[in-house]
Amino acid sequence: MTPEADIRPMRIGFISTRIAGSDGVSLEIGKWAEILERMGHTCYYIAGLSDRPPERTRIIPEAHFNHPLIEQINREVFGKLIRSPEITRIIHETIWVIKRKLRAVIAELELDLIILENCVTIPLNIPLGVALVEYVMETGIPCIAHHHDFYWERDRFLVNAVGDYLNIAFPPALPQMQHVVINTPAAQEFSRRTGLPCRIIPNVMDFDHPPPPPDDYSQDLRQELGLSPDDIMILQPTRVVQRKGIEHAIELIRYLNDPRCKLVISHSPGDEGDRYLYRILKYAETLGVPLILAYDRINYQRGTTPDGRKIYSVWDAYQHADFVTYPSTYEGFGNAYLEAIYFRKPILCNRYAIFRTDIEPCGFKVVMMEGFLTDETVEEVRRILNDPEYRREIVEHNYQVARQYFSYARVVDELVALLAKPNLTPCPPRGPRWHGFRYFNMPPAFQ
Repeated sequence: MTPEADIRPMRIGFISTRIAGSDGVSLEIGKWAEILERMGHTCYYIAGLSDRPPERTRIIPEAHFNHPLIEQINREVFGKLIRSPEITRIIHETIWVIKRKLRAVIAELELDLIILENCVTIPLNIPLGVALVEYVMETGIPCIAHHHDFYWERDRFLVNAVGDYLNIAFPPALPQMQHVVINTPAAQEFSRRTGLPCRIIPNVMDFDHPPPPPDDYSQDLRQELGLSPDDIMILQPTRVVQRKGIEHAIELIRYLNDPRCKLVISHSPGDEGDRYLYRILKYAETLGVPLILAYDRINYQRGTTPDGRKIYSVWDAYQHADFVTYPSTYEGFGNAYLEAIYFRKPILCNRYAIFRTDIEPCGFKVVMMEGFLTDETVEEVRRILNDPEYRREIVEHNYQVARQYFSYARVVDELVALLAKPNLTPCPPRGPRWHGFRYFNMPPAFQ
């Protein structure tokens, strides 16, 4: 009998500000949910915005970081040291609104366990984080806090007027929660600040099941993006934000000095503004580098634009790319890195901190840069592009390394340990099968 067979099926709710699109948190929610469903559990989604199945989803508008009240709070508390009594009142009132809705939704779905996805980690929505902490303290519901990006890792949150709330909920130092982080430095800093242990579960891909070959739907992707049959499609599969280091990808194409090389950027700037996008466009123009902004034609999933043109998935873009650039200066882990390996694409990667500590030691063969491009780096990329046998050798090696260290099997092992932790928790009545206490992982004779 497998270890997961010892854990009874549960109703599990993922809670986040947004569970939609191709951001790292939403992608990892999808992977965890897929794994948990394979283990026999049923997953639900609670967020301010969600693209998951409607019958499994409950929307709380105030949970979204783009809700007008939350945007107002963030404008008034970050970059400042003092907040007004009016903002404190709004925070308190919003906490009560969110907590009341959480209580109703969790009771309706009869959840046995909640997984808090980054919403008690990075303070994009302070009332949501505090409401969740209070709800866990008031009900004792079993809870896993899955942390992706802590506030102390982002400059924009370091000057603030909400130190009291950050200490309470971002992250909460609660032994009632089981805490999970995605990399080694985050684990060390989390434990130093909270005094609590945590598990490290890195981002993963389903390397035991390779992607299918490109299908008929995506055969015209390159043509639709304006590429000719002889062009070399170099994919930058990230949002257009400063920490992605896209100027290095532009420089790479300039140094390759091959008119066939075209840079395709798959994602929009998102919620961080357009200033860096304008800088990138100007930089590419200055260096004479062909730049294709494809985020109106590439999305998390396939669809159709308002004028009837195809929208391709990010997976389609990987399938048709010849090379991937990932010159990020900072990443919580590196979803795009694993995706490039999964689709057997060669990759240029900056040695950002988490890459050095948690990825590079595994033995991948990738083109690496240390903050800037060198002649040797450019020559290695040129060799990969022009030597098919060499390219096949390194991408196959990388796939097998990733299969060993970053497959779904690793998450299964970790989740089995998390879900098997005994819990005896008082909870409010929730219907005929609920009797005030919920026993987890007890022998059959006691259930």
